[in-house]
Amino acid sequence: MLDKTYSPQDVEARLYKAWEAAGCFKHGVKAGKPYTIALPPPNVTGSLHIGHALNHTLQDVLIRWQRMRGRDALWQPGTDHAGIATQLIVERQLAQQQTNRHQMGREKFVERIWQWKAESGGMITGQQRRLGESCDWSRERFTMDDGLSAAVRKVFVELYREGLIYKDKRLVNWDPKMQTAVSDLEVESIEVKSHLWYFRYPVEGMADTFITVATTRPETMLGDTGIAVHPEDERYRHLVGKFAILPLVGRRIPIVADEYSDPEKGSGAVKMTPAHDFNDFEVGKRHDLEMINIFDRHAHLNENVPEKYRGLERFAARKQVVADLEELGLVEKIEPNTHMVPHDEKSKTVVIEPYLTEQWYVNAAVLAKPAIEAVEQGDIQFVPKNWEKTYFEWMRNIQPWCISRQLWWGHQIPAWYGPDGKVFVAYDEAEAQAEAHTHYGKAVTLTRDEDVLDTWFSSALWPFSTLGWPEQTPVLKSHYPTDVLVTGFDIIFFWVARMIMMGLHFTKKAPFHTVYIHALVRDEKGQKMSKTKGNVLDPLVLIDKFGADALRFALTIFAAQGRDVKMSEQRVEGYRNFATKLWNAARFAEMNGCALPDDFSPKSVNGTVNKWILGRLGQAVRDVDAALEAYKFNEAAGALYHFTWGTFCDWYLELIKPALTGEDEAQKAETQATCAYVLRQLIHLLHPFMPFVTEELWEKLYGAQKEQAGGGFLMLRDWPTDGARAEDKVAAAEIDWLIRLIDAVRAARSALNVPAGAKIAMQGVGDDPGLIRRLLRHNDPIKRLARIETITMEQTAPAGSGCARIVVDGTTFVLPLANVIDIAKEKARLAKERDKALTEIAKIDAKLGDATFVSRAPEAVVEEQRERRAAQTAMAEKLAEALAQLG
Repeated sequence: MLDKTYSPQDVEARLYKAWEAAGCFKHGVKAGKPYTIALPPPNVTGSLHIGHALNHTLQDVLIRWQRMRGRDALWQPGTDHAGIATQLIVERQLAQQQTNRHQMGREKFVERIWQWKAESGGMITGQQRRLGESCDWSRERFTMDDGLSAAVRKVFVELYREGLIYKDKRLVNWDPKMQTAVSDLEVESIEVKSHLWYFRYPVEGMADTFITVATTRPETMLGDTGIAVHPEDERYRHLVGKFAILPLVGRRIPIVADEYSDPEKGSGAVKMTPAHDFNDFEVGKRHDLEMINIFDRHAHLNENVPEKYRGLERFAARKQVVADLEELGLVEKIEPNTHMVPHDEKSKTVVIEPYLTEQWYVNAAVLAKPAIEAVEQGDIQFVPKNWEKTYFEWMRNIQPWCISRQLWWGHQIPAWYGPDGKVFVAYDEAEAQAEAHTHYGKAVTLTRDEDVLDTWFSSALWPFSTLGWPEQTPVLKSHYPTDVLVTGFDIIFFWVARMIMMGLHFTKKAPFHTVYIHALVRDEKGQKMSKTKGNVLDPLVLIDKFGADALRFALTIFAAQGRDVKMSEQRVEGYRNFATKLWNAARFAEMNGCALPDDFSPKSVNGTVNKWILGRLGQAVRDVDAALEAYKFNEAAGALYHFTWGTFCDWYLELIKPALTGEDEAQKAETQATCAYVLRQLIHLLHPFMPFVTEELWEKLYGAQKEQAGGGFLMLRDWPTDGARAEDKVAAAEIDWLIRLIDAVRAARSALNVPAGAKIAMQGVGDDPGLIRRLLRHNDPIKRLARIETITMEQTAPAGSGCARIVVDGTTFVLPLANVIDIAKEKARLAKERDKALTEIAKIDAKLGDATFVSRAPEAVVEEQRERRAAQTAMAEKLAEALAQLG
């Protein structure tokens, strides 16, 4: 007998351990066509956040669904070494011990990081198990393990030998604290209140003539090598081609015409510091401006500035430069200015510096061409499709990819330098030594490049390196290319595009055929979650309170394509109640003797309501399959929710109560068997979404008869095929009519404030024999479920007021209410509430019709207004219908 209540805390860990111990997650447990998803590797430093929970839940739904459909499903798990994040953690630990990596030395520091990983690096995989993820843990990979490291070396060496990897001096995002280049994804722009300084630069050869430039970074003026003005700006046209004299430095700098300069912004003249601004760098290349780096690795001023400023920290230099220019009378004005300043994404305290330095680069433009074609030709499809536009915009304007990082933790670049600086790129030092011997004609000492590769370089190989590439392993042959990548929009360029480029280049195949882009998880008001706002939802806390199934179902049912997921604790609690509803339905079935005979066949069912529920089950299977095929996760979950709660629990179980307690043994047996069958199929359908409660029900209800029920764990059972069975249209029409009638009566009672305990009369209008027979057949459920005292048929509707009228399928039904409610009072109340709703709609329309409001308000606020309008409109229509019912 099932327990009275379902307790996730008592079930989930036990079931997961049993699944894993039995090898249920391993590929090969089903012998069908391979189906593969490579799990986006979370950082080894990380813990499960709500974004992970959404991303991983959607993948697990697909994997469990396809596994039950007979596919040889492989969900390839693993973690990313997370270069900067991991090194930062260990460096902080060393700082607490009054030491640092430089004192320790590279070899011992890297050993220390491996030690940290062994002790603390597996936390997130334990948290993934708590969510119920059915990854093949026997194949877990790490981006720094031996196999993946071999793949990384092979890719680097081959790209270098093809001329697609090279060294160049370009601007990078530079973290002066970590002293390394960082990717755009590791930079977060933060709004800062500062100033806009207007400086006057003297024009050479024109006495008392100045050109005013506006800047947010006074300290970089010491590295200025030009001034740009718009070619059509009349104010400066006569100065183009002339030179200004850079104050404090004395350098002649050209005044050039370039469309980058905005005449409406600042003074319209822009100082050019090509070595310390990405836009200036591009302008500098167009006009052959000198590139002078004025900072060292710590962002202190270097030897390329006047002696007075050398060694100054950049913000101290800012104050000194402004003070010196003011003393010279060259500060025209200073305005308050709020602007975005790049900071390090981790601590958000270090200002990132555009920095001119020599780094390793990939010629991404060459690799991008086949990657663009793969999407254009439909070999890879984005869902939703609009993300293809974003992909194309990035790929068609792609820049060289900086792949070197000045860190110690990561894949050290396989490059060695000879005594004269010549580089030898090889698979290992022995090969590099052999190449050097051939080049120099003798043995020489080589020095290895100290830099490591960008974390995204190894991640770009993830779909095939995790399967054993470059070795042609059996699993690589069977499960590559993978099927679908599920990821967020923020890494389409950083990861998705690079996987496509590398996959096509090295395997000659697209790494996946579909990229499903899910949206963000926001709070219930549509606001982005952040610790400062205090609105962060911790998935582990939610699992502790409500169970993993509730969290998974809540995330899935709100995962509509192209719409952010609005999440709250209350919503998760609501789907805990859904799990409870399923459990209670199973208990009801068990207590009423609903068991499945070995010889049960849905085709042999005769009862109308039983035929109806089997038809609805078939429709649910078709709906879920179609939705998941189209990656419409919310529609799949919604179909199951409505079938479970509405169709099965609220209607079918209520409609069969007389049969279960009646004396017609044949009808009772058929109903018990049908109920048991539908419940069994239902827990199969729900399993990919709610694996724990469904597996527990399978064990409890069928544990003693597993052999005849199919045996083994539910997660390895076959997916229902009821969608292929034709619906009994006569039964469907009959029961659907009955439900519409009862719903209409209930809605009228609710809208008109009829007391719940009051039993009322109902009169059908007309003399249709078929309708009369229907009313007689369903006399009991109508009276019981609609709280009706008597049911009669009349030729004409009664005259006068005091009655409510409802229309179902063209037939009018009259509900005499004069002795139950105050009709006049109800009319007045309904009219007042309707008018209030219409007034609210008018207010919202005024807001949404205001172009200024729509353009300036946050998208979440505008969306909230639209949702409120939809709710108020539905309310007004409902109230108008209730008024009409009273005549």
